[in-house]
Amino acid sequence: MVKKILLGAFCMAQFSLAYAIEKPVILPVVSNEVQPFQKVPKTVIIKTKKFKIRIDKQPNGKYLYQSWAANARITSKPSMIISDGELIPDGSGGNYYFSFENKGYNYQVWRNYLTDSATKAPYTLAVNDENGNEVVRQDGMVVKQ
Repeated sequence: MVKKILLGAFCMAQFSLAYAIEKPVILPVVSNEVQPFQKVPKTVIIKTKKFKIRIDKQPNGKYLYQSWAANARITSKPSMIISDGELIPDGSGGNYYFSFENKGYNYQVWRNYLTDSATKAPYTLAVNDENGNEVVRQDGMVVKQ
């Protein structure tokens, strides 16, 4: 009787292995695109201590940067316009930044999803000169998204 039970269990194990369906392994996607869970708005307006900044996604997939003085109306003419900006993902946690070049200066507007501080502002403006020296760093709050 014990032999029959062991033989039955062995046969069932063999059939189970023979008919098992192999599941495909899903590997993480490595690319320069922001993953779908990282929602990037088509338009965002932020305000720092000295600036109001509007970033818009253009039909060609690039981004447009417009800025005003902090106390200026956004309906007035911008003090600076930079086109052909890029969206650059930063890690896999959702952070990313927009990068714009203008007259040797690099303007980066960082989206801070994951930070080491609960009080960290959702955006940060960083401007570097042609030598890579940081000339401006200001945290910004969302005015409109």
